[in-house]
Amino acid sequence: METRSRQRTRRTGRLASGAALAVVAALAAMALVPALLGWQRYVIVSGSMTGTYDAGSIVFDEVVPVERLGVGDVITYRPPPASGIDHPVTHRIAAITRDRTGGRVYRTKGDANAAADPWTFSLGGPEQARVRVGIPYAGYALVALSRRDVRMTVIGLPAGLIALVSLGLLWRRLGEEAARAAEGQPA
Repeated sequence: METRSRQRTRRTGRLASGAALAVVAALAAMALVPALLGWQRYVIVSGSMTGTYDAGSIVFDEVVPVERLGVGDVITYRPPPASGIDHPVTHRIAAITRDRTGGRVYRTKGDANAAADPWTFSLGGPEQARVRVGIPYAGYALVALSRRDVRMTVIGLPAGLIALVSLGLLWRRLGEEAARAAEGQPA
């Protein structure tokens, strides 16, 4: 007959395992579902969209035809080379005008910025990434996981705990078998 202590330990272990499985399932869903929908993932790294998408948020962008973009849409794009910015930016479209040839020219603005971005630009392709949804603070986890030491800890710590628990259970079972053998009972 199992002791209450052993029953409590097993129940705690099942709860911890269930919680860990739920966290892993949520992270997998956050990575896989948007990809299945064709969405792109970006981490907000500055405060220019604070209030809408704070630094550390993940935004998921759907790719839409450029003709469907309008003033007020939030897009993720690469600013023109003359801007000096060499990474994608997520800002709201503040204005759409036409150039001499009739092509669309965009001006964007971060929601937390007092003024619009100092550059205008045209989009090179027929499609553009437009923000569909954002998840606050989830980007911090992705940024952390880009570091090797963090990834190794996230993988190694649970693996080490599983190994220690398995060794402890094996040790206890061997001790019980040795005790039964010493009493002359079959193992």
